[in-house]
Amino acid sequence: MKNLTCFRFFTLAVVLFSLISACARAQDVKTDTLKVIPADSVAAPKPDTAALPPRVLIDTIRYRLIGDGNFTRGNVNRSLMVLRAELIFSGPVINIATNPRFTYGKQNGVLAERDSYVDLFVDVFKKRKTYVFGLAALETSNLRRIDLRQMAGAGIGYRVIKTKSHDLSLTDALLYESTNFFEKATVTTVRNSFRIKGKHSFLSDKFRFNHLTFIQPALNDLSNLRWNTILSAEMPLNKWVTLRTSFENSYESVVEVGRKRTDSRITFGISVGNK
Repeated sequence: MKNLTCFRFFTLAVVLFSLISACARAQDVKTDTLKVIPADSVAAPKPDTAALPPRVLIDTIRYRLIGDGNFTRGNVNRSLMVLRAELIFSGPVINIATNPRFTYGKQNGVLAERDSYVDLFVDVFKKRKTYVFGLAALETSNLRRIDLRQMAGAGIGYRVIKTKSHDLSLTDALLYESTNFFEKATVTTVRNSFRIKGKHSFLSDKFRFNHLTFIQPALNDLSNLRWNTILSAEMPLNKWVTLRTSFENSYESVVEVGRKRTDSRITFGISVGNK
């Protein structure tokens, strides 16, 4: 099963790499077929014969690398490290985003977290007020005893606010989900996934507040509910480096025996990037 999990993570990474490579190739302009034309013959080009700028799939790349964690020593020895990335490839029509994350933690020398998550979002017409998107995600979690969780679906998004200081959007999607637990039988379901995502800056961008919330009830079993909320406060040091602290709360109603349904954590860290 571990080999299968690695293969699926690798497959999703290959898909992302292929998309990026295709986008890069789409931006290349062929120059070996250009002909030199006398200057007087192009002095007054007709509107319908004027050269058009090349159409590109991706014209902007934004990224951010984030390292968070917390450490305590004494009666309880606790160490937690969260590494994540935010990558966005934007173009006139489509927007491709991925947010891989790896979490590792120990308590009193015993492994607690060794969790991996990778997703892929493809948004169409995201620059409009209303847009559509597709998504896929893979997840493993030692904390929740999940060997592999797979999700895929599509939905619609609505941009509530889009200004220089504030960005707030709502999305709603239908997801197919399959979760293989370490011991519990595999659970498959169809979920409605409602998301609230916001980014806000204050005091001339000296302080930032970001929030992301998912509410995901199962449509075939209303007792099967998941939610996740991440709140972060940031203080930019310069254009590239930002100090940050974040709070995360997650809930799952279906868990293995001996696992709690709710988890919360506070971390402190730094981010680097142009996003």
